[in-house]
Amino acid sequence: MGRPVTLCSGQWADLTFEVLLDKAKSFGYEGVELACWGDHFEVDRALAESDYCDKKRETLSAKGLACYAISNHIVGQGICDIIDSRHKSILPDYIWGDGNPDGVNQRSADWMANAAKAARKFGVDVVNGFTGSSIWQYFYSYPPVPQAWIDDGFKLFAKRFNPILDIFAENNVKFALEVHPTEIAYDIYTTEAALDAINWRPEFGFNFDPSHLLWQGVDPVKFIRRFGERIYHVHIKDAIVTLDGTAGILASHINFGDYRRGWQFRSPGRGAVNFEEIIRALNDVGYKGPLSVEWEDTCMEREHGAREACELVKKLDIAPSTFAFDSAFDKSTQKQQ
Repeated sequence: MGRPVTLCSGQWADLTFEVLLDKAKSFGYEGVELACWGDHFEVDRALAESDYCDKKRETLSAKGLACYAISNHIVGQGICDIIDSRHKSILPDYIWGDGNPDGVNQRSADWMANAAKAARKFGVDVVNGFTGSSIWQYFYSYPPVPQAWIDDGFKLFAKRFNPILDIFAENNVKFALEVHPTEIAYDIYTTEAALDAINWRPEFGFNFDPSHLLWQGVDPVKFIRRFGERIYHVHIKDAIVTLDGTAGILASHINFGDYRRGWQFRSPGRGAVNFEEIIRALNDVGYKGPLSVEWEDTCMEREHGAREACELVKKLDIAPSTFAFDSAFDKSTQKQQ
């Protein structure tokens, strides 16, 4: 169809930028979604160094690759989360600082705003990411959770994100939340609540990822049809539910890759996501952006998986029809000799 097939670099941050690009090109990708960790895309350098973005673009061009979005998930998690020692293992030192929770929240928010400025300087108009959530831990209401606590969580999200979105608006860049457990929005109802909290600002949309919806029992196609005009980026990632009467979808405190888990991420095409229906729904809502493979499969060699996934996505992607097949039955449309 012409929608570019790209590789999300976040799961490849153990590789340098240039090694990543060489591998992505060899796998058949047309571009990369650059993560803001490792050396793939450094927000501070993008803003501080006059030639940083130009050099990144020159390297991409020399490799025959493009970039349509940057990914700032890790720092985003620190914006609305209740900060604890777990965050020290993922957040950069300049965000963690002394670990004071208020400071971590504020620095995370400032850095997300900086990512919008860096994206504009780099020449992309989408920043994918997370929001974190102060209320995720209340998803099961026992002891009973007062509704006011939930309402306050969405108000806190709006208080912290509206100033960030002001910067996104100033730079004509979109923020694309990956709807995901542990974020302020993780299914269709919470997505509507998050949008309500910020008055449906156009700067705030979604990095659609079906894998996180599927294992919860949420229909990814219904998400597309509900929020189609807000889908600013798409991840191609698969998952499968493997319930056997022993484990549930809450995963039993068992880590990824263990066969006992109730669900797993899978390499695209090897799980239960119906990508055929997703592509057709994306066509229906007019999405023309990249299809970015976020490759995660603990039980599969990643280079084989990334190459196979690229081939699959190129095969699956179809252009919407410009001609109704049954219109040829109408004699007024038939060619005459």
